[in-house]
Amino acid sequence: MQDRTHAAAAIPGETVTVAGWAHEIRDLGGIAFLIVRDRTGKIQVKFEKEAMDDELVEAGTDLTRESVVAVTGDVEEEDRAPTGVEIVPESVDVIAPAEPELPLDPSEKVEAELPTRLDNRTLDLRREEGKAIFEIRAEVLRAAREAFRDLGCTEINTPKIVATGTEGGTELFPITYFGQEAFMNQSPQLFKQLMVGSGLERVSEIGPIFRAEEHNTPRHLNEATSIDFESAFIDHEEAMDACEQVVRAAYEGVAANCTDQLDTLGYDDFSVPDEAFPRLTYEEAIERINATGELDEQLVWGDDLPTEGEKALGSDVGGHYFVTDWPSEIKPFYIKDHDDGELSTGFDMMAPTMELVSGGQREHRHDHLVEGFEQQGLDPEAFEYYTKMFKYGMPPHAGWAIGAERLVMTMLDLPNIREAVLFPRDRQRLSP
Repeated sequence: MQDRTHAAAAIPGETVTVAGWAHEIRDLGGIAFLIVRDRTGKIQVKFEKEAMDDELVEAGTDLTRESVVAVTGDVEEEDRAPTGVEIVPESVDVIAPAEPELPLDPSEKVEAELPTRLDNRTLDLRREEGKAIFEIRAEVLRAAREAFRDLGCTEINTPKIVATGTEGGTELFPITYFGQEAFMNQSPQLFKQLMVGSGLERVSEIGPIFRAEEHNTPRHLNEATSIDFESAFIDHEEAMDACEQVVRAAYEGVAANCTDQLDTLGYDDFSVPDEAFPRLTYEEAIERINATGELDEQLVWGDDLPTEGEKALGSDVGGHYFVTDWPSEIKPFYIKDHDDGELSTGFDMMAPTMELVSGGQREHRHDHLVEGFEQQGLDPEAFEYYTKMFKYGMPPHAGWAIGAERLVMTMLDLPNIREAVLFPRDRQRLSP
């Protein structure tokens, strides 16, 4: 609507048209109020029945909640109104009436369970809290892109339909591609490595990834958003520096630009990490986890870190941290080993409650890369499009990937990762 004024911009003395949703109707007898809500907030519309045309009063009060309306009228000061101003209407146009029975209540007078909210995501994001989460998520992605620009990255977009998986044939969603077998890509890993061998050298990508893992937990998804970084001529230590820079930038962006949304969600003490993230070796990590006494069985060399162990160590550290120098045998083939061959340059970056980032220096030597495939039971010929480029001068390089939903989840302390994605895809949910 060309002449529309948003609710938050209505100034006393002006004649405005405000369009939005009928949030609430209160009829007090001789006077009635309609609360109209748009993306900027709410505004009160006052109907003095004896002083107004009956049709106008009926149009503004004989409404179902969540109907779309446009109200034109004069803005007046009113200290008792929720925002200190109200509209005295000249006209009310019901643009799209809503059915009386709503599957959930956007005013939140009646709470809805998460499955109901996900089934009705459009209505769910009319809630202030729901909308705030996704405004914060948008700021996280914007801040990440700005941090990538500061790091000198070129943003790329890699294929999501591939002939082979990043890490072989496990955990892949197969599809039929013009009579051929294909898969939804698990990661842009191999493609972003190819790009650091090109003239671009340093690249970033924010895009979807797909993993056919049969998890059913509050922190796993089968379609997620990956925030990726890859750079030539850096090692794993410099990659961790870049990772810390991007994560801190995301927090700084939210702190600076999402104060209203944080207030809506009740975060009075939101803080930006202000100290360097500790870097613990894998050996130090399992020793500290074992020392907490939180696990039923002590971890031994070669174990992955269980969820309970991650939480115990996170509580012990008290903030974000890296786990470095993982055993070579439990990291992917493309991660470069240290010279001793026993330890890898792979690292994970952890929030206090879970893993956020996986990364490391990559194996850039063709012969060693092929050996890595064979050691993990993969056929190098299936990845020939990738390995052959390592014959033509592949520079040393390193990188990482952040799960966007996990970053938002841990930043806002959300109880379920599905709160941080518009339309989640998991084992039980394929629609909407």
